[in-house]
Amino acid sequence: MELFECMNFLLSVSQNKVFKQFSEGLKKYGLTPAQYGVLNCLWKYETLSPKQISEKLYLEPSTVSGILDKMQHAGFIGRSVDENNRRNILVFCTLKSYSLQNEIEKTVENLNNQLTEKTSASELKIVKRVLEQMIRN
Repeated sequence: MELFECMNFLLSVSQNKVFKQFSEGLKKYGLTPAQYGVLNCLWKYETLSPKQISEKLYLEPSTVSGILDKMQHAGFIGRSVDENNRRNILVFCTLKSYSLQNEIEKTVENLNNQLTEKTSASELKIVKRVLEQMIRN
């Protein structure tokens, strides 16, 4: 099979390119793309358990645990015991992450626009639909 016919090759190379671009763009905030994913979830839902975060981001719980440790150490998130079930931990954004939210979201929007500037709206719609199907399979 030709490399450019292999979905694994195309997706891997594309993902590496996007990851590098987003890593560079988020570096000024001290964030990684995965950490941005966590913040994005928390900005939307306010508090989540680590398990809920792992489900929303399609990541292993052990991976999320490491990400959360680094984010808490950097002051982006906090953790508290769930008052309704003391066995559960809840993750929430700190004032630091809320104060940077608009700036970070603008940066991510700009990165996304740079990445897709040569792609038509109809092509993007198809790409998103195909990728979402792959995620769900």
